[in-house]
Amino acid sequence: MWRLLFDEDFNSRIARGLHRLLPDVDIETVVGAGLSGASDAEVLAWAAAHDRLLLSHDRATIPRHAYDRVRRGAAMAGVIIVNKRSSVGNAVSELALVLACCGPHELVGRVLHVPF
Repeated sequence: MWRLLFDEDFNSRIARGLHRLLPDVDIETVVGAGLSGASDAEVLAWAAAHDRLLLSHDRATIPRHAYDRVRRGAAMAGVIIVNKRSSVGNAVSELALVLACCGPHELVGRVLHVPF
């Protein structure tokens, strides 16, 4: 089963749409996890410790921090970067496709950009 963590700036409409489409997915938010205002490194460390795939719009810094973790040999459950300019419907469809076609173990240590 997928365990997701939505970054603090993640579009809540996309998150709600994905939850409606895939109600069995275990979803947490950075705010709900008590990580509001935490650094990217702290968010990635928490996601790894709780075996959660991070979904973010942050193309600028999250991938760099994620790959830094991988280079150091630290756990990294995976990251999906969703283009902010994607429509809600397109983003939800693309995310649902990824989650349907991959297992959680297939994204470990990877950063995936959606849409492809």
